[in-house]
Amino acid sequence: MKKVIVRYKVKAEKVLENEKLVKEVYKELHQQAPHDLSYATYKLEDGLTFIHVAAHPEGNNPLAGLQAFKNFQKDIKDRCDEGPVVHHVEEIGSYRGH
Repeated sequence: MKKVIVRYKVKAEKVLENEKLVKEVYKELHQQAPHDLSYATYKLEDGLTFIHVAAHPEGNNPLAGLQAFKNFQKDIKDRCDEGPVVHHVEEIGSYRGH
């Protein structure tokens, strides 16, 4: 499994727009129900920083095929004060998922 953590900080006036786009991704995920994806999104206490945590098979990211995810990614740079930074991570241990 490939595991990725993405972190970015949106402009204050773009928080609600970003949240709406993220929620649309989850709406489509619940409709499509890909069995080979683990995905979670968090907003930090500053109210501006978002973290996405994903795990999927190597070479097969179900998010890439979702229209809602494409819409989310489309103008991400315009919504951000600090653009997305992608970290490929290796799990050392976990308890009940994320």
